Order: sequence, then C-alpha cells, then structure tokens
Amino acid sequence: MPTTAPPTWLAPAIRPYRAHWLKADLLAGLSTGAVVIPLAMAYATVANMPVQIGLYTCMVPVVVYAFMGGSRVASVTTSSTVSTLTASTMLAGGVLIGSDDQRGDLVTLTLLVGLFLLLASVFRLGMLVDNISDMTLVGIKVAVGLTVMAAQLPKLLGVPPHPHTTGFFKVAWSALSDVPRASPLTAAISVVCLAALLLLAKVAPRVPGPLVLIATGIAVSAAVALPAYGVALVPTVPSGFPMPDLPRLDRHIVPLVPGALAIAVMAFLETIAVARTSRRAEENPTEPDRELLALGAAAVAGSFFHSLPPAGGFAQTSVNLRSGARSQISGLVLAALAVVVALVIAPVLSLLPQAVLGAVVVVAVTRLIDVAALRRLYRLNPRECFGAVGVALIGLAFGLIPAVAVAVAVTLLLVLHIVNAPHVVQVIRHDNCAWVEQPENATLIPADPLVLRCLVPLYAANVRPNVAAIRDAALGVQPRASTVVVDLVRQTVLESTVLHILVELDLELCGAGIRLMITALPDRTLQMLQRTEWWHEVEADGRYQPDLDAAVEAVGR
Repeated sequence: MPTTAPPTWLAPAIRPYRAHWLKADLLAGLSTGAVVIPLAMAYATVANMPVQIGLYTCMVPVVVYAFMGGSRVASVTTSSTVSTLTASTMLAGGVLIGSDDQRGDLVTLTLLVGLFLLLASVFRLGMLVDNISDMTLVGIKVAVGLTVMAAQLPKLLGVPPHPHTTGFFKVAWSALSDVPRASPLTAAISVVCLAALLLLAKVAPRVPGPLVLIATGIAVSAAVALPAYGVALVPTVPSGFPMPDLPRLDRHIVPLVPGALAIAVMAFLETIAVARTSRRAEENPTEPDRELLALGAAAVAGSFFHSLPPAGGFAQTSVNLRSGARSQISGLVLAALAVVVALVIAPVLSLLPQAVLGAVVVVAVTRLIDVAALRRLYRLNPRECFGAVGVALIGLAFGLIPAVAVAVAVTLLLVLHIVNAPHVVQVIRHDNCAWVEQPENATLIPADPLVLRCLVPLYAANVRPNVAAIRDAALGVQPRASTVVVDLVRQTVLESTVLHILVELDLELCGAGIRLMITALPDRTLQMLQRTEWWHEVEADGRYQPDLDAAVEAVGR
C-alpha cells in the first residue's frame, strides 16, 4: 500500500507521517549527521571558507528543504562540486580569501544561486536543465574530483597554499613545486589519514570514517602540541548560531553572476539525481520543478545565515538510506545536531589538523573520478566517452565554470536539433477501416487524398521544418494527390507564427493545384482559429473536418 499521499505545497516529504517511523528517522538523522557535518566542514575549506561555514550549511537550508522538497530521504547540504565552483566563482569575482568582504560576498553568491533556481522554477525549466547528458556530467565530475584533489595538496604536504592560483594544472604544479619544503610530520599524518579512511570504507562501511578521523585528530592534537612540529591547525571556530547578514551589492555582484548560474545548474542536477536514485518504489515520483523551488528557497533562506549554496549529496543520502530514514524528519534531526555542534563543540574544532580535513576531502571526491562510468560510455558509444574526456579537459585547463557552460550549451544545441527535426508521417487506411501511422522517414505511398499527421504540436521553434516536410510530401510524391489532408490532432495551442506559415502553405499548395484540408484540431485551437479571416474561408470551402473519416468522405463528395 502506498505510504504517501499526493504531494502538498508544504512538507510533502514528511506528510503523511507514521508514528512508527520516528525511531528510524531519529537514528538516521544522527547517523547521517555524523558523516555530513564533518564532510560539510571539509567542503567549506574546498570553497576557501572557514570550517564553520560548512556547519552553517547544515542548518537553515536543511530545514527549508525538509518542508518544501519532494524527496523523503535526500540529504541536502552541500557537495564537492558546488564547493569547488564556489571557490572558482569567488576568485573570478575578485574576492580576496580571508578578507572582510568574503563573508558578505558569500551571502550575495548564495542568494544569487537561490534566485536563479526560483526563477527557473517559475518558468518551469526543470526538464530542460534535467536534460544535460550523462556524458557532460561524467566529464564535469572528473574535472571536479581532480581539481579538488590538487587543491588539497598544500594541506596534505604542510606547505603554504596559493590562493590566487586557479586551474588544475597550475594548482597541482604550484603544490608539487613546494614538495622540498613540505612538513614531514604533516605528510605522514596525511598518509595515515588517507589509509585509515580507505580502510574503514572497505572493511567497515557503516562506520562514519570522517567523524572517527576528526575526533582522533582533535584528541591527538589536544595531547601533543602539533603546531610546534610544523602541523597547521584550522583557524579558531566561533561557537553559536550564525547571525543573519545582508548581501553586498557592490562591484563584486556582476562578476559573481556567471558562477552563480553555473552553481545553480550543478546544484539542481546533483539534487534531482540524488532524489531520483533514493526514491523508494512506493513514493511519489520526483518533480523537477518542485526540486527547483525547494532548492531555490533553501539557498535564499540559507544565504542570510552564511550558508554555502545547498545541493543534494550522494554520500550523505546513501548513509541516510542505509540508516533507515523514512522522511525528512531525519533532516530536521541533522539540522538540530549541527546547532548543538555549533553551540557546544565548535571551540574544540580549532584543535583539528588541516591535514585531516584535506584527507577527508580527498577520499570523499575519489568517487567523482568514475572510471567505470567512462568505460560504460565507451562500450555504448565511444564518441560519448571522448566527449566526457573533452569536457573534463576543458574543466581542468580552463576552469569548472567554462566546463559547465559547455555542458549547458551542448545540451541546448542537442535539444534544438531534436526540436527542429520534422515529425510528419503518412497515415494510411487499412481494409478494416483503421487508420495506421507509417514509420517516420518511411517512403511515401501514393494516395489521393494524401493523409499526413504531425506527431508534435507546431510552434515557432519547429513549425518551419515540419511544414517543409508537409510541402515536400505534397509536391514530391508521384503521382501528385489532388488533396492533402493534414491531421493536427496534437496542436493544443496556436501561435501567430504557426498561423502565418500555415497560410503560406495553403497558398503555395493552391498555386500547385493541390487542395489543403485540415482535420482533428483540439477545441481550444479551433476556437482561436475561428477568430481569423483565413479560417472562415477554410470552413466555407469545407476544408476543415473533425476527423479523418469525415475528411476522406468530404473529398469523395
């Protein structure tokens, strides 16, 4: 029996609620928080932000999504992709790392991301963005994984970072050039942490590796004065709930816009993918436009409380599922746990070695370099595999924002190509009087009348290629038919451009001695056409009939 009611405007991922779910949701929220909170703190450093920014991202955005999102178990905090794009956007916008402007500009960036998502939901663009191909997504994720790993090298080696260096190759080269000056103890800690995380993931996948590692790192740091041995610690973490702040509407806002758009696209794609893959069979299907609305509202609300742009994450959602979460109550538990950490544990976090956070990030992003996905693409279509590698190289050489722009542009070109392809087929009548569509691109069978059907509604973007297909069929088949019947049963709306081109088609066929007859228009479209003089002439000549049978009968009279 289904466990959910039809979606409502508020809390569709919570209502209706079953009392016996509460224990599972509480445990799942605590288990997920043990993984998500340390990971979000680590991702904040990827975005060149203090670790508490990741902590704040686990608060307001999580609560807003819990009440507005459509996925019952998706964990929406932030991701490595979004964190990396945030860092790239801030650098491209001229925001100095560690400056007084940085926090205010983060508010602006997250707010812009939220506004773009809300605007996309208003115009119902969910399905368009959702059509970005697997090829481009695989390539972007590979670029993100390698870029993030390169950015962690200074932490792992114990050398000063190069905050103004961008691009995988430059960042990696800068870090590797500093290897002779690396801190031996920091490098040793990094190796031990990486090995421990990988081992835990393999032999005890249910153990929250990041939490264990961070707790161990803090304990060791409390016992041993690590900075005296050249091991850097994270800066002081203030305790308490973040105070609301306003965006900075100064010279940085315009340079932040392209990056905000790229972040909005990737945050939505990650969230919708997480929501779909985590959906149980008895739950309601995921609605892209609802996810746009929920994610946009979460970003706007979170922006004023110093949140990173929110996004769904596969790692944290898989923990949520594995822990038995039944609804977004688990997300509310996670947010409450983040508040407790900020109020009680935050000062202790200042004892954490940066090498530990770097190791957490590196292991977390290894799954983005999906060699298995590249192999699948190669087996299915080698060109898609090479395309994914190409997108990855663009991201590595020129930055992730250009890579996302390429992904969106390629998607739009493919969509336009499909939209502009004609979808007109011949319809023939069998002996049993049933009308049957011929396959697309099938050779036309001479008939009089020649009956054609548009398989898609005509509008400004596709009317010309489809009308051209009708014209070519009418004038090209030999012997020519004296009458061409066009079935527009799918024409649910009428634009002035479509009307204008249909009138031109009528005049051209008339000049060639061919009578154009139209049939099967939906009532709404028929009422719109009846406001035009051309349609009055069509009806007066008997060239409109309600169905194909009536049209063929009218031709015979």
